[in-house]
Amino acid sequence: MKKVNTRMLVEAGMMIALAQVLSYAKLFEMPQGGSVTAGSMIPIFVFAFRWGTLRGLLAGMVYGILQFILGEKYSFHIVSILFDYVIAFACLGLAGLFRHKGMLGVMAGAFLGVLGRFICHVISGVVVFASYAPEGQSPWVYSILYNGSFLLVELVISLVIVGVLYKASKSNFYVKEDSSGDYTA
Repeated sequence: MKKVNTRMLVEAGMMIALAQVLSYAKLFEMPQGGSVTAGSMIPIFVFAFRWGTLRGLLAGMVYGILQFILGEKYSFHIVSILFDYVIAFACLGLAGLFRHKGMLGVMAGAFLGVLGRFICHVISGVVVFASYAPEGQSPWVYSILYNGSFLLVELVISLVIVGVLYKASKSNFYVKEDSSGDYTA
């Protein structure tokens, strides 16, 4: 069991670090936070596919905290800290819910992870950033449009990369338990 925990923790650390590095490769950045990156969510998705939802949620949460600590700060409001970082990035681990459903499951998992992140950002946008909505526009509409504008592109990038990775190496997307209780890649 100790061997499995060590391996899982090492993979988590590597995937969180890789996600952080990829988050610096920004293709486009929004004025009040949010950006389109070179697939920065992919390592967390892959970790969730390999190790499951709970561990994926934890890895995503650590990644979100790291994003808050190392990234630009747009708000220190508790709702923003939780729903733009901690909970939003934890949602990426939801990808693990469909981990044993083949290519369709991998795509559905990545979609669910981005959808969870989107919902969190919309809530934060309504509570914290409502004052940025144009005169007469609902904060809900503003937040949905603002967050959807970059997360839709991130979703497409993520689905393409996850699909290519899965096709190239589907056996590496899962950690399997053998008859002795040991895990293999």
